[in-house]
Amino acid sequence: MITILAFGDSLTAGFGLPSGLSFADQLQHRLDNLQENACIVNAGISGDTTSGGLSRIDRALEVDPDLVILELGANDAILGTLPERVRQNLEVMITRSRASGAGVLLAGIKPPMAFSRGYLKAYAEMFQDLAERYGLSLYPDFLQGVLNQPEMTLPDGIHPNVKGVAHIVDNILPLVLQCLKDIRQSRSR
Repeated sequence: MITILAFGDSLTAGFGLPSGLSFADQLQHRLDNLQENACIVNAGISGDTTSGGLSRIDRALEVDPDLVILELGANDAILGTLPERVRQNLEVMITRSRASGAGVLLAGIKPPMAFSRGYLKAYAEMFQDLAERYGLSLYPDFLQGVLNQPEMTLPDGIHPNVKGVAHIVDNILPLVLQCLKDIRQSRSR
């Protein structure tokens, strides 16, 4: 059995969704349908930032995951946190996850367009640079095709509804499956 830790904020936790339909739940359902021997632990907390994630990563890693889907940074962007600080926090979470023996799939986020081009560019480069530096799988924009799409979001236009989460799962699934394949190959060596 492969253990996947879905570590993030409200986008992972399932804010505003019926029980059993969060990102982690829907991804688990898809993996079950594909007969993948994997178990997802939902460690999403609504409102969490990378600073909050940093304070709880060690405890979350106690489940001994084989893979961490790291989805944090959206609330930092809403708060206007400097990208350098977000990067530092993500980097520590990545190194701690890897030190525990887990692989990391980094889920990036694009800040709302209300921010300056420089801020948007710094955010986009941050996720790309971290993925390259640490050899991580990268899903560059967790809300790709969902943000501000009324049929895919809750009334706030940001948080995905059930259909939006299904869209995210469809998009990230190939990366998750590749990570599972890599984990199984490394175990067989």
